[in-house]
Amino acid sequence: MSALPDCPECGSSYTYEAAGVLACPACGHEWRVGDEAAPSAAGEAGVRDAVGNLLADGDTVTVIKDLKVKGSSLVVKVGTKVRNIRLVEGDHDIDCKIDGIGAMKLKSQFVRKA
Repeated sequence: MSALPDCPECGSSYTYEAAGVLACPACGHEWRVGDEAAPSAAGEAGVRDAVGNLLADGDTVTVIKDLKVKGSSLVVKVGTKVRNIRLVEGDHDIDCKIDGIGAMKLKSQFVRKA
């Protein structure tokens, strides 16, 4: 089998080497041949959804609980799909746009990867 290490971002075993760079076809992560230890520490602290799936920029998530929009009478209903999320630092770690509501921030504990 292959002697290449698993992807430090998603753990996929389908990594390949191209021009001195290791790449993962599953998540698109690329890293240098000698840098396997450093990204794995950062991958551990990734943002996870309510059921433990690792989230990444551009993912589509589904809201798992009715969420009241602060300062408005609007409610984000259960089952609302949110496309093309961006991960940010802070308490509300997902930055997104929701159809009919607009730009807002969500907590990852209230979403599930679609």
